[in-house]
Amino acid sequence: MQVSVETTQGLERKMTIAVPSDKVDSAVNARLQEAARTVRMNGFRKGKVPLKVVKNRFGQGVRQEVVGELMSQSFYEAINEKSLKPAGQPRIEPTNMDEGKDLEFTATFEVYPEVSLPDFSAIEAERLQAEVSDADIDEMIETLREQRQNWQEVDRAAAKDDLVNIDYTGRKDGEEFEGGKAQGSSLVLGSERMIPGFEEGLIGKQAGESVTLPLKFPEEYHNEELAGADVEFDITINTVSEKALPEVNEEFFASFGVTEGGMEAFRKEVASNMEREMKSASRNKLKNRIMDAVLEASDVTVPTALVAGEIDQLRNQALQQMGGGGQNIDKSLIPDELFKEQAERRVKLGLLLGEVIQQQNLQADAVKVREAIEELAATYESPEEVVKWYYSNQEQLAAVESSVLEDQVFDYIIDQAKVSDKQVDYQEVIKPEAKAPEAEADSADSADDDSAEESDQDADK
Repeated sequence: MQVSVETTQGLERKMTIAVPSDKVDSAVNARLQEAARTVRMNGFRKGKVPLKVVKNRFGQGVRQEVVGELMSQSFYEAINEKSLKPAGQPRIEPTNMDEGKDLEFTATFEVYPEVSLPDFSAIEAERLQAEVSDADIDEMIETLREQRQNWQEVDRAAAKDDLVNIDYTGRKDGEEFEGGKAQGSSLVLGSERMIPGFEEGLIGKQAGESVTLPLKFPEEYHNEELAGADVEFDITINTVSEKALPEVNEEFFASFGVTEGGMEAFRKEVASNMEREMKSASRNKLKNRIMDAVLEASDVTVPTALVAGEIDQLRNQALQQMGGGGQNIDKSLIPDELFKEQAERRVKLGLLLGEVIQQQNLQADAVKVREAIEELAATYESPEEVVKWYYSNQEQLAAVESSVLEDQVFDYIIDQAKVSDKQVDYQEVIKPEAKAPEAEADSADSADDDSAEESDQDADK
């Protein structure tokens, strides 16, 4: 087999491969002889069909099949011979497939780049630390109460933050317009879900009252026919409800799994969870800052094939988040540009972290993998069964091992970098940082969901 390789541009390589004709003919004949033993043809007993007859009948198809297999096999033999590491699938194009002549074809593909790691000791980053105070615990308990809130109907005038159930009809120039009518619609006053003046006009009104509000749609409203239009809404208030927060008592404690020890045990449990959340948030922020610094200090050329694969994965994730797996959505309508920056970042980080793993000969620590699985299993009713399931499912186990290995790489880089601790309050640690490019891309689908909700009823703001 003859192999030659040329660099076309950047990471792209073009490999020309020639397979001797006798190797091709030998493989074709072997396949035909195998077929002759099993093929059934009228006029011949099974296994007694002459090779010449089999060749005349099936020779062309068998040759194409064998040639395809030989090109694939020869390609992988060639890249091993030349010590090349392809990034993505090759584009194989035959240049000579004539019978009796050497099989010749080209394979065009990208290779993984040479990765030079930056000086990790030159990287500086802050690690946020905090103490969970009694005030923080009090605030968290109030948040937990609000999460368990319900609505209680009241016999009084509606106020801001109340929930009203209403019927309404909107008219423009005396005529009802599409999307401007609803019955039994629930609305929280002050949510700013409706156009300006709608919610404010219901404050002070009681159940059973009706009101007509002269309003104006915003100039930049999404429905051009209503943008800037003067309208009237006839509104009837059916009910008024206020927030009803649960009492902080034994029943409330039990709803969070604390069945003994009363308030003291509950506060201890809340504090423990807050500590865990805070440590995780602090680590994630440090990890993001370290990774940003590593990327900034690195110059890595990314293979377009890997970026394209990452874009496809991100697009599929976005479609899943849209609901129903996005089966009815044409993927071509979601442009690559939405995910390109995020995909390139992921590929660059993957190459850099992979180089660290290779240079340091890192492997997933079995003890840490076990700890990670047990932590995941702890949220289920039968943790031991879940642990067994992870260890019997190679795909899931590999995912945990990959996550643990990534954390080990991160820890290695932290040990090399200059990390200083900064004492802040609890809220500063847990509040989300400004969105990174990948977060912005991930939120694109939720923005589409919001706009869909807005267009559901034209009375909405």
